Amino acid sequence: MRYQMIKMFITTVVVSLSISCGNTEKNYVPSFPLGEFSRPASVNPVISPDSNSVFYCPMNKGDVRWEESDAFNPAAVVKDGKICVLYRAEDNSATGIGKRVSRIALAESTDGFSMKRRSEPVLFPDNDNNAQYEWPGGCEDPRVAVTEDGLYTIFYTSWDRKVARLCVATSRDLIHWEKHGPIFAKAYEGRFLNIWSKASSIVTTLKDNRLVIKKINGEYFMYWGEHAIYGATSDDLVNWTPLLDENNELKKLMTPRKGYFDSDLTECGPPAIWTENGIILLYNGKNNATAGDPNYASNAYCAGQVLFDSNDPTKLIKRLDKPFLFPEEDFEKSGQYPAGTVFIEGLVYFQKKWFLYYGSADSRVSVVVYNPSGTV
Repeated sequence: MRYQMIKMFITTVVVSLSISCGNTEKNYVPSFPLGEFSRPASVNPVISPDSNSVFYCPMNKGDVRWEESDAFNPAAVVKDGKICVLYRAEDNSATGIGKRVSRIALAESTDGFSMKRRSEPVLFPDNDNNAQYEWPGGCEDPRVAVTEDGLYTIFYTSWDRKVARLCVATSRDLIHWEKHGPIFAKAYEGRFLNIWSKASSIVTTLKDNRLVIKKINGEYFMYWGEHAIYGATSDDLVNWTPLLDENNELKKLMTPRKGYFDSDLTECGPPAIWTENGIILLYNGKNNATAGDPNYASNAYCAGQVLFDSNDPTKLIKRLDKPFLFPEEDFEKSGQYPAGTVFIEGLVYFQKKWFLYYGSADSRVSVVVYNPSGTV
């Protein structure tokens, strides 16, 4: 009897260990290039303009239909088991790109497709310390990321209709934001405060199935820029120092290429992803009308990918010659930018899938999905 009990105990332990080992999953590590992304059937666009949304604007001192004309260029982050999309919304105060007032709004989704939108914007021009940079153009084109302890950091373009400036704000709930102003205000005694600066892609990494902000060599690192891609570092997420070259000018890490889809612009997309094998940066390339890739429409915005060294984020390793996403659908070519736009800004890892949110023709928000284990 004693022998049988010992034998049963050993058998139980062996079976338990086998089951446990069989259920063990390796940590997923993204590889370059990230994808293949595909458009889910019958869901896009996921956010469109809404003429019923009314908001009291402290600058206009009156009610405005703040997302009446356009809703586009979204950031994205995961919070409390939901995808939170922070998108740029424009009122109908004028006609033409950059002539309306932009505000940043918040929508939430439990599946990545159906969106519950807040009735008022969460980040907008106000009578505050950043009014001189944000009015009358507004707050544009956000990118958002989160620290391991839950501090959300949003980088956006303030637009006074003279100079575009990269600004930063922080929050614990994605609703109430503390504005910190232009990110380059203090660097080099303000030398770069008044330069045209846009499009920040701070470096993140996938940890415990969530993207979180990561330091490299003891500092935060971001890629940024529109006409070229530059770099900057910070020790507090608020004050950033641009990298300079041997001539004391902004150090160019990547530039447009004649004959390619990114022949006119290389503008940073969503937060970059650090892995041991390299840093994956998704970016927006604009196709030059005369010197671009003839396979894509003139002036179209397409999405590309580039890989930088994991230890030296300024060292470019690989770059895709063809876009992994380009305007194909009617809603990507039928807004206020008819040349076609898939302008990527929001990337999240959610329920073991990658959701990439983008602006469609500067008028709507859409999404593509990549499932590393199979179909969408």
